[in-house]
Amino acid sequence: MNALPLKKSNPFENALKQFDKAAKFLNLTENQMAKIKEPRRIVELNLPVRMDDGSVRTFKGYRVHHNIDRGPAKGGIRFHPDVNMDDVKALAFWMTFKCAVVGIPFGGGKGGVIVDPAALSQNELENLTRRYCAELVDLFGPDSDVPAPDVNTNAQIMAWIFDTYSMHKRQHLPGVVTGKPLELGGSVGRNKATAQGMVFCVREAANHLKINLNQAKVAIQGFGNAGSFAAQLLSEDGAKVIGISDVSGAYYNPDGIDIVKALETCRNNKRWLLQGLEMHTKVEKLDNPMKVLELDVDILIPAALENQITDENAPNIKARIIAECANGPVTPEADDILDKKNVFIIPDILCNAGGVTVSYFEWVQNRMGFYWSEEQVNENLHRMMVKAFHEVLAISQQHNLSMRIAAFVQAIDRVTTVSELRGLYA
Repeated sequence: MNALPLKKSNPFENALKQFDKAAKFLNLTENQMAKIKEPRRIVELNLPVRMDDGSVRTFKGYRVHHNIDRGPAKGGIRFHPDVNMDDVKALAFWMTFKCAVVGIPFGGGKGGVIVDPAALSQNELENLTRRYCAELVDLFGPDSDVPAPDVNTNAQIMAWIFDTYSMHKRQHLPGVVTGKPLELGGSVGRNKATAQGMVFCVREAANHLKINLNQAKVAIQGFGNAGSFAAQLLSEDGAKVIGISDVSGAYYNPDGIDIVKALETCRNNKRWLLQGLEMHTKVEKLDNPMKVLELDVDILIPAALENQITDENAPNIKARIIAECANGPVTPEADDILDKKNVFIIPDILCNAGGVTVSYFEWVQNRMGFYWSEEQVNENLHRMMVKAFHEVLAISQQHNLSMRIAAFVQAIDRVTTVSELRGLYA
């Protein structure tokens, strides 16, 4: 994950601007917007945790439900020093419409804890995770709120949540959380699902724009789970990845980066970093990590954090396609600039929905007690992502809307329809 630009915009305000554009097109009434625009529930937690030295340290945590009309809240848990309430509200908001745009029966949720997990021991990390789950045990549940991994959380952390929740309820309830280890009811294909769903969308976009993926140049900002799998999968499609980056810096080779060497470098570093890549293969380390966004490529994949492409650097973007593997990487001001440059943006609520889609598959498998092959998972993921892409593209072309607004039009219409059918309990 790369450092944010100096000018930091509020991600929740950005999310509401996106909503308002689509709501205006749909002619939503004030009453309709009142039911689906703002978060349904916001929880702020103080989490006392016993540290290895015997001291007690208190961490700030959050959980937000944005809208739960279409199903249980669904959304990851982020452990990061920069977590704040506006970020969590925005991420829960995007989850509502991400689930709706691909047609899965979940609402939007998100959680986070202000912490640098690398500064904790394994025991301290487990204590923090279990405390977070215990404080939210009445909120979580297979039919109410189903968390998942996000930035700096993983299958082991999900296993601790599953165990803590099951112990409190005195039942075996794997459906309370997704992204679990396979041994505890996780789904095959979940680890690469976000990137795989993105690649399915990129293939469709490239075909639409008559771009030959076998000759395409790609830059990827962020080389964590989504970014590294994106590099592997697109390389297998024949694309040439010429720029990659993470918090250690940005690395560039116009002839293509050896992705195998990049992955080896990450595995050999304690925190899965690209640091030292220039010593293992032919790359140039760029003096500014943000320059990876401005490389001369066909496809740009922001796979880091929010607000990475702003009105300051959007004029320098050269990519023909931006595939938003991260949530909210492009600000509304940058959107306007890129739209005038005819950049084809695959918006986050569509592009990175592969992760939550396979999380849905995991939840379904947990409820059935019957598990699918990886081939079945990928076939279902491909079918749902391609269908959603072409539904959004059709709306975009029919009404001359950007892909982002078209995706929100599709999603908001689905949420509003369910909200109207359910009515208002008073």
